[in-house]
Amino acid sequence: MPSEKTWRHWAMGSRGQEINTQAIFTDIKRVIEQARTQVKQSVNHAMVTAYWQIGRLIIEDEQQGKVRAQYGKAQLTQLSEKLTKVLGKGFSVRNLRNMRAFFVAFPNRQTLSTKLSWSHYNKLLSIESEQARLWYMQESAQQNWSVRALERQIGTLYYERLLSSRDKIPVEQEATEKTAPLAETAEDYLRDPYILDFLNLDSGHYQESDLEQGIINNLQKFLLELGKGFAFVDRQQRIITDDGDYFIDLVFYNYHLKCFVLIDLKLNKLSHQDVGQMDMYVRMYEQHKRQTTDNPTIGLILCSETNNTVVKYSVLNESKQLFASQYITHLPTEEELCIELQKERERVQQQLKNAAKVAGERHE
Repeated sequence: MPSEKTWRHWAMGSRGQEINTQAIFTDIKRVIEQARTQVKQSVNHAMVTAYWQIGRLIIEDEQQGKVRAQYGKAQLTQLSEKLTKVLGKGFSVRNLRNMRAFFVAFPNRQTLSTKLSWSHYNKLLSIESEQARLWYMQESAQQNWSVRALERQIGTLYYERLLSSRDKIPVEQEATEKTAPLAETAEDYLRDPYILDFLNLDSGHYQESDLEQGIINNLQKFLLELGKGFAFVDRQQRIITDDGDYFIDLVFYNYHLKCFVLIDLKLNKLSHQDVGQMDMYVRMYEQHKRQTTDNPTIGLILCSETNNTVVKYSVLNESKQLFASQYITHLPTEEELCIELQKERERVQQQLKNAAKVAGERHE
């Protein structure tokens, strides 16, 4: 009968083999998952390329035959029936129209991203502006947006809201510059308003704690709404001082800006007290938390309603570290969003005109 020492040796050997097996299992699993991802991306890109080529062939055939609209519809119907009979599903008249529209929207095949699926491009086809369409495509690829995430960003006018927040140059000029970067400074990474419809809060019947907990429960969606480069750090982060302890609602880090972003949630209209409190938080964070490798800390007050007077006559007016934005808990209609964006554009344009006028007077 094996001795106790022998049993211990076998047991240790068994555990050692289990550990080694687990390690190689993890490595093999990672290799297979990477291979499957690459295969999936290759298949997606092959299908996207094929649909682009089908769209090109349809356009070229129509242009060559100079067909009328009625004849073109009949032609697509006949083509759909033949392709479906031979190749199976996926070639309905509607899909063929989408392929044709796909080629028209993206005439240069080199601009297509290998990371996006046909479903992504189907969503992109709903965007009329070429600049916006290309931007959404690039962001979807860079940020690995799912089709649902892309759909939500389009529905909430992400691109348009991002443009409206840039007050350094005219929005119209920005919209016409296809290659102009949309993010250069802290201001360019922040939006107004933030749309938090995914929280499903009962309008007018929630507290700041409900708002904060809703964000934590829907952190992935909130990060998507925040935009590029944000990572969650902490909630109710404690800062200890000689006079007492202070707690910051939400703390994030932006890897593009290379700085911490502090968020203070307010149910009320923006007030001077809110600005003063955030100014203090940022100053404390600079002293107690920021590392030498970090850029200056950003403070963002999220309030139910902004206050132009407070913004104009407080440190928010010229500060590069303090900002205030409105949050909306119920998704407005596209028309309402467009109206708000137009107001913002007009405000920015007026500011630019005033600045140009002052500069001209000084020059004279």
